[in-house]
Amino acid sequence: MAKPAALDGIKVLDLSRVLAGPWCTQILADLGADVIKIERPGVGDDTRTWGPPFIKDADGNDTDQASYFTACNRNKRSVTVDMATPDGQALLKQMAAQADIVVENFKTGGLKQYGLDHESLRAVNPRLIYCSVTGFGHDGPYAERAGYDLMIQAMTGMMSITGRPDGEPGGGPLRVGVALTDLFTGVYASTAILAALQVRDRTGEGQHIDMALLDVGMAILANQASAFLNTGKAPQRQGNTHPSLAPYQDFPTLDGSMLLAIGNNGQFARFCEAAGHPEWAADARFATNTLRVKHRGVLIPMMEELTRTRTTADWVSLLEDKAVPCGPINDIAQAFDDAQVKARGLAVTLPRDAGDGIESITGVASPLRLTATPPVLRHAPPALGQHTREVLAEFGIDAARFDTLRAAGVV
Repeated sequence: MAKPAALDGIKVLDLSRVLAGPWCTQILADLGADVIKIERPGVGDDTRTWGPPFIKDADGNDTDQASYFTACNRNKRSVTVDMATPDGQALLKQMAAQADIVVENFKTGGLKQYGLDHESLRAVNPRLIYCSVTGFGHDGPYAERAGYDLMIQAMTGMMSITGRPDGEPGGGPLRVGVALTDLFTGVYASTAILAALQVRDRTGEGQHIDMALLDVGMAILANQASAFLNTGKAPQRQGNTHPSLAPYQDFPTLDGSMLLAIGNNGQFARFCEAAGHPEWAADARFATNTLRVKHRGVLIPMMEELTRTRTTADWVSLLEDKAVPCGPINDIAQAFDDAQVKARGLAVTLPRDAGDGIESITGVASPLRLTATPPVLRHAPPALGQHTREVLAEFGIDAARFDTLRAAGVV
């Protein structure tokens, strides 16, 4: 008999869509929570149509279902409810009364008109943990604004430290290649929810969690924010180099490029010895990391001349047993073909039986590795409304009422 998952018995009503909220609830779902994704009848989550690329059917043909949606909706059950109708609102209140957690990412105050805001639902379920995800939070001059990851990357300064300097070819601010702020907001939100569950175990009371993309975007500036706050000097873009470490960047090789991430003096000395230049480690200009950062303009060209003499694979082979961090710069196809990625089972295919011609969907495994209660992958990302009848029956909606709600377009 399988052991209970970490969040077995926890019920989540997921009113969120697009990425930050669904990323949060997928984490909870992977840990065993029963996540019920509420979607608009006939339309669903916006990301269902954010393509190309689209999921392929059993014959290899594109469907009308975008792959974007599948990235953050695994292990959930899809229920369609029109919350703009009184019957839909009553239905969602009935579900919230039996839920442990609600996650939503409507604009500030957006759910109050439906009676689905925190205060309204707390009145029917004081144990409810209610997590709101917005662009700018529930107070301050920007509280009413919509927030998007790209906007937050620009506003927080993330783009100002991403990319090559203005004076170099291709210089200028760049966004990170994925919606980093959305993803981190989802992770922070799941952490806050787990903390709130622990508090509820002690007090019996739920609480409201106010997650803002802006707050998270500022937090994940990390050492770059700390550098500014403690020196008054704003960090600048410097491509793939590191403001505080050297050599810590990409290097050209005989057949392409590689990444060296040397973080201490011992690693630098071992690199120099293996590369046939032990005198570099003895050079007073390069004796410490601080000195190497100061003299990177001398050190890096010397290293680049050397790294061009071997292939990337040769450098990796030379350094992998020397405890010198070195690796290829892969594209995503190469990354999934990597031996370690395969050994860790990081691509997972789940069967889907939704009657829409899509037999399976492949996604990335949960990175959470708990020895006693590991993540459980139960459901492929659902088709729109796939579980509506099943889930509503569990909440006490009998067949006659369900047929009435469906005929009225509520579900």
